[in-house]
Amino acid sequence: MSAPPARILRRAARDIARRLQEAGYPAFWVGGCVRDALLGRPPGDYDLATAARPEQIERLFPRTLAVGRKFGVMVVLEAGCQFQVATFRAEADYQDGRRPGRVAFGDARADALRRDFTVNGLFYDPVRRRLHDWVGGAADLRARVIRTIGAPAERFAEDHLRLLRAVRFAAQLDFRLEAETFAAVRAHAARIRRISAERIREELVKLFQPPHAARGLELLWQSGLLEHVLPEVAATVACRQSPEFHPEGSVFNHLCRMLHHLPPAPDPALPWAVLLHDVAKPLTATTDPATGSIHFYGHERLGAEMAGVILRRLRFPRKHIETVVQAVRRHMQFKDAPQMRKATLRRLLLRPTFPLELELHRLDCLGSHGRLEVYDYLVAQAGLLARQPQIRPPLLTGHDLIALGQPPGPALGALLAELRDQQLQGELTTRAAARQWARQRIARNRPAAP
Repeated sequence: MSAPPARILRRAARDIARRLQEAGYPAFWVGGCVRDALLGRPPGDYDLATAARPEQIERLFPRTLAVGRKFGVMVVLEAGCQFQVATFRAEADYQDGRRPGRVAFGDARADALRRDFTVNGLFYDPVRRRLHDWVGGAADLRARVIRTIGAPAERFAEDHLRLLRAVRFAAQLDFRLEAETFAAVRAHAARIRRISAERIREELVKLFQPPHAARGLELLWQSGLLEHVLPEVAATVACRQSPEFHPEGSVFNHLCRMLHHLPPAPDPALPWAVLLHDVAKPLTATTDPATGSIHFYGHERLGAEMAGVILRRLRFPRKHIETVVQAVRRHMQFKDAPQMRKATLRRLLLRPTFPLELELHRLDCLGSHGRLEVYDYLVAQAGLLARQPQIRPPLLTGHDLIALGQPPGPALGALLAELRDQQLQGELTTRAAARQWARQRIARNRPAAP
C-alpha cells in the first residue's frame, strides 16, 4: 500500500488533535513530525501527546489499537493512516536500561522533559498553531545540534538504545553531537550490548540509508559504538590495503566511500552487502615479502560465512541474509567478466540477484580506483541479453530428456547442465536443435547390449 499524500496525513493528524481538544483534553503533535516540519521536511508520520487516558481515547475514536495501554500508548486509525496517540507521561521507573517498570502520567511540560533529545522534545498545537518549547529544542535545531534533555548519563541510563539513536539522528539530520552528549555516548557505549538485537537492527537499518550512511558509519566508530554492535566491521579500521588497488587506504575508508555513493532508495540488501563484502579482509590479510603487496586470498568465501553469522545475530529475515551472503560470496567474480566464456557470463547476468551484485560492483569501484570499464561492459551485455528472450528459459527440461530415453539419476542432471551450457554459449538456439543434440548424446552414452 502506498503512503497517503502529505496533505492528507497532516489534515488527519490535525483533526485528531482538534477532536481531543474539543473533548477537553489538551493535545499536541510531538517529536519527529514537529522537528521535521521546522526543518522544512514533510513528516512521514505524526505522533500526538494528550491529557486523555487510553480508555478516553478509545471512546473518542471508533478505530483504535491498544499497542501499549499500560504505558498510555494507543494507535488511532484515521484516513487509512496510523497515528500514535500517547497520554502525557512524567518520570518513569527505568530499571533495565530498556523499558520503564512503571509509568506516572503527567502534563505536557513533564512529558517533554522526560524525552530523549531537545530536537525531539518540541510540542506543537496544530489547532492554535502554537509551538511549545520547554527544552530548548528550537535553538538546537537552528544550531544543528543533538543534545540530550537534561543530564546525558541519566537519559542514556533510562534507555541504552538512545546511545545509538544519538548517532543516528546526528547522521540523519547532518547535525553535530553536543560535546557533553558525545562524551557520554563514548563513556557508556558498552551498554548498547544490553539492548535486544532487534532494536539495534532497526536503528542500524535507518542509519545506513543514503545520503547519511557514510557519516553514520564514521560516527559509529568515533563514538565507540561500532566495536559493540558490529565488531567485525570495527576490525577493518586498522586493515591496510595495497595502494595500487586501493588508494583510499584502509578497508574502513573503502566502506565509507562506498556508502557515500549509495543510490537513492537502494535495495534493502545493498547497504549490508557494502558493509560486509570485505568483512573477512582483516582475517585473511597477507603481505608478499618480495613486493610488499597486501593480499586477501579467499576473503569472499570467509566473508560470506561471516556475513551470515552477523546478520543472523541481528535477527534479519532469512531471505535478506541469503541475498547478502550471495552478494558477498560472488563479488570478486565481476572483475573477470570481460574474460569469461559466453555461457559463464550469461549465467552471471541471469542470476536473480544480478542487479544487486552489479550495483555492489559499481560501488566497489567508486570506493577504490574509480574505474567503471567492467561495470559499463556488464551493463551493455545485460542490455544485449535482454533483447534475446529466448536465452532465458532452458530449451529442454528433465521431463523432455526422460521422454527421449534418458533414465532419471545423476546423469540426467549432468546432461541438463551440459545442454544449458550449450544454449548459453549460443551453440543451441532452438528446441528442435536441442532435441537432436540430446538424442545423439543419449544414444552415445547408452550402454551397449550384451
